[in-house]
Amino acid sequence: MVELKKKPYCLSDEDIAWVENTIAGMTDEEKVGQLFFQLTAGIDEAYLRELMEKYHLGGCRYNNMPGQVVKMQNATLQKYAKVPVFIACNTETGGNGACSDGTFIASGIKIGATGNLDYAKALGKYSNEEAASIGCNMAFAPVCDIHYNWENTEIVTRAFGNDHERVALMSKAYMEGAHEAGVACAAKHFPGNGQDFRDAHISNNLNGFGEAKWMETYGHVYKTLIDAGLDAIMGGHIMMREYMREIKPDIKDEELLPATLCPEIMTGLLRDKLGFNGMVVTDASHMVGMTDRMTRREMLPAAINAGCDMFLFFNDPDEDFATMLDAYKSGIISEERMVEALTRILGLKAHMGLNKGVNIDMTAPVVLGKEEAKAAEAAISRDAITLVKYKDAGVLPITPEKYKRVMIVHIKGAPGPMDDLIKAVMGGAGAKKTPAEDLRDRLIDKGFDAFIYEGPIERMKKQIAAGEKPNINLYFAGKNAISEFVAGQDLVITLCDVGNGRPSFGFSKGGGEIPWYVFELPVVAISVNAPTMLADIPQVRTYINAYDSKPSTMDALVDDLMAGPEAFKGKDPIDSFCGLWDAKI
Repeated sequence: MVELKKKPYCLSDEDIAWVENTIAGMTDEEKVGQLFFQLTAGIDEAYLRELMEKYHLGGCRYNNMPGQVVKMQNATLQKYAKVPVFIACNTETGGNGACSDGTFIASGIKIGATGNLDYAKALGKYSNEEAASIGCNMAFAPVCDIHYNWENTEIVTRAFGNDHERVALMSKAYMEGAHEAGVACAAKHFPGNGQDFRDAHISNNLNGFGEAKWMETYGHVYKTLIDAGLDAIMGGHIMMREYMREIKPDIKDEELLPATLCPEIMTGLLRDKLGFNGMVVTDASHMVGMTDRMTRREMLPAAINAGCDMFLFFNDPDEDFATMLDAYKSGIISEERMVEALTRILGLKAHMGLNKGVNIDMTAPVVLGKEEAKAAEAAISRDAITLVKYKDAGVLPITPEKYKRVMIVHIKGAPGPMDDLIKAVMGGAGAKKTPAEDLRDRLIDKGFDAFIYEGPIERMKKQIAAGEKPNINLYFAGKNAISEFVAGQDLVITLCDVGNGRPSFGFSKGGGEIPWYVFELPVVAISVNAPTMLADIPQVRTYINAYDSKPSTMDALVDDLMAGPEAFKGKDPIDSFCGLWDAKI
């Protein structure tokens, strides 16, 4: 039973009547349409009109576009929606998750490093004020995952940390800020990511806790939010083997299902044990963690029958819509289950006031980049940067008098499958400084003689580009005397700029990419992205997590480097030593 007078709905009798009467007046097609969120593929009015009038969508998500374009799209969607539609955005790090010109504020882990709940609330408030100004009404946030496994790249920068109490309080603070902005929250990814090293987009994902440990950790996070009025939950494609064995001792491994397809998790755990009364939407349906358990024709209705109320994204609109409609008409999805799902969907829309009508005023200005949001970003940067490891006292502070010549070694991750395509599409237009170039220029402005290391592979590429035969000896035997290498600089900054995964050093024989020389020269390693680089460069004796390379962060980073170790305010929100004893020595 859905209790519309209780949290999160808190509806009046008039609002409840709207929910009930609207459901009673729906055709089968309109009922089925409400179960779907769709990822829009364009802004043409005829296309958006068809989405609403042919498929009767309950919700929409869209690709990142400028705010004014998003606002126009959202106004069009609401114009043709018989029942006002959820329009969701991914405001995990700022208004940039609602539109391409929105304001970045901070990642979850960066806020976790500050330990400041006010910053988490500011993230929720300012991010979603921007989202609301362009017609969005739901945030697929906060990220409530707990980062237990350093090899998990899916949520390493998105989670608030590895302490369940911090995650609970910061997630709640984010939600409070979003609610102040008038935006509903769908917390994710239930029952909890952060243990498996694999990414549910491309593989299975496991949460290995039994019931007692889960209730103490992830359960505590979700119960904190539920008690505070959480609107919705996004179900993750995450299997719970130990939990399922406790409640069904005879279950076979091949019978295990991800939470989004598992009634014992989405209904038994979430509804019955945690008492969640709100709406549930699946994570994206193209993710392998969901698609590798059964056929898609079985999967769509199975998600609804498991306890999810909405299904995130069509594969093929006509095919998926027909599949769900057939499942409803044939009784695979029962009338009782359909009405329950619709009651939660429409109940939340009524709670959000959408039943009173939606008016997106195209003459009103899009409000992006408010000074309060920019100030919050700068303050978080000052308080977040973390000196994780400091074994050689006296290396910091750095000054031009102490280390005149500074070599910056720019370490990146392995190229992604989209990198070449993005370069081809973007060309050279709008090229901006790399983090290494930015840091170099800032240090030069402070009086350092800073330069970026050029490795043998880069030199050979230049030879090829110039029509020359590359000197293979640079690659295999390009070593020089230690004394000569040391004489070339006074300090080395190893700048790790690795988004997801592991750093790629190249196959270097005695070059400078890998900091083998930590006892030959002072070396300061800095990560401006993933905070787990000590796993691959455990030998470095000074290691800093800056979490990103935004201008405010680079300002604070240079100030802290020149002020000394006491200037770094951040506290490690995870185990940045990655559980490795050798990273600590």
